[in-house]
Amino acid sequence: MSVRTAAAIAVVAGVVTTLLPLSATAASAAPTADDHAVLRTEMGAPVPGGPLTRGGATETFDLTVKNPTGKAVEYKPWMLLDPKGASLLDDNDVVFKVEAVDAPATKSSIGQQDGGWQGTFSPSAKDDYAGFDIPANGKMTWKVTIGLGANYPTNNGDFNLTATSYNNSVAPGGSDSHLFKVDPQTKPGELKTWFKQVSSGKDGQEQRAYLDLNYQAAGDGTFGTALATALSLSHPGEQDADFRLQALIDGRWQDLKAKDSRYELPRIAKGFGAASGVHTQPLRLSLGKNSKLTKRTTITMEAEVRQAEGNTWPLMTVPVKFPLVPITEPAPTQPTTNPTTPTTTTPSPTPTPSSTSAVQQAVATTTGNSNVTATGSSTGSLATTGAGSSTGLYAGLAAALVALGAAAAWLGRRRRTNA
Repeated sequence: MSVRTAAAIAVVAGVVTTLLPLSATAASAAPTADDHAVLRTEMGAPVPGGPLTRGGATETFDLTVKNPTGKAVEYKPWMLLDPKGASLLDDNDVVFKVEAVDAPATKSSIGQQDGGWQGTFSPSAKDDYAGFDIPANGKMTWKVTIGLGANYPTNNGDFNLTATSYNNSVAPGGSDSHLFKVDPQTKPGELKTWFKQVSSGKDGQEQRAYLDLNYQAAGDGTFGTALATALSLSHPGEQDADFRLQALIDGRWQDLKAKDSRYELPRIAKGFGAASGVHTQPLRLSLGKNSKLTKRTTITMEAEVRQAEGNTWPLMTVPVKFPLVPITEPAPTQPTTNPTTPTTTTPSPTPTPSSTSAVQQAVATTTGNSNVTATGSSTGSLATTGAGSSTGLYAGLAAALVALGAAAAWLGRRRRTNA
């Protein structure tokens, strides 16, 4: 018997909430007296005795419940199936039927509790979940049929079936069980999920934490449904954190909206298995401007992984803790001119290489164009138009050239005359 099945049997009286109606739960919530837990269950050898196949032949065995005491004891049947593998079972994944042999006419049903598959049966003439009164020093017998549905998960294998009771009337150690083999024999699948913190620090004006949520399957077979993941966030104290959670989806960061304090991630498609490798979902988290947190705070992120359809009980829950700092506001910029003095436009000095680089970065960020021409704002220089302080110098040079030309002409004429 597995640890999970043993634990379920140990606390059966107080946990039957999904399968059982409220009235039945209330009736069995309190532990029964020790002298009531006296019954014993016995499972006969399955017939024909071969392994089960998906959508194939079923197996049948006798279930006998014995009462060794001198007074009648009520028996409320509970058949617990404990599969080996990564997937949770849906109602139609297992064939289950019960017929009376030496007992009142019987009806059977299939249910789920805490994600586990379970079968029950009760007298046909009574309400669902009614019990059978096993007579003093007597017994009752049923014929139980078990098999696999066509969609029994390929990443699941053999399973144990345990016969007990949900009203705690079976004696400790009195529950019989049987291992059913599944053909073909495979290595049962396993799902691993873990967080990896990539970085944490200031990104622009925000403090962000970057994390990867990883999934990996091992063993044989694949999941027959898509996998869904819900994230929840918490922190110590009562202050509003104003979380801003984003996921990298289709190559860009997209905001995740909380519904009932849970953030749904994109689903992993049906057929996820060992051959799929590691599936990584990048995440980043920051605190919004409305956050009431004023200092470095430890954040807890929890990922709940489940099958997207059918039995949606969580497959696993994975937590991670990391620090986060509230958003930092930029310091106010001081005015560079006196508001009462009119401003004038003057040529700007050529900037240093570092300031030029900053200008280029700003262009690349705000426009998406990193090309910077040799003239213009990238150098900080301005084009000069109209007359300026050098006009007088140009005029003097022109006059001097005119005078030199006149003197050269006079000397030429004089030489020709002398000749």
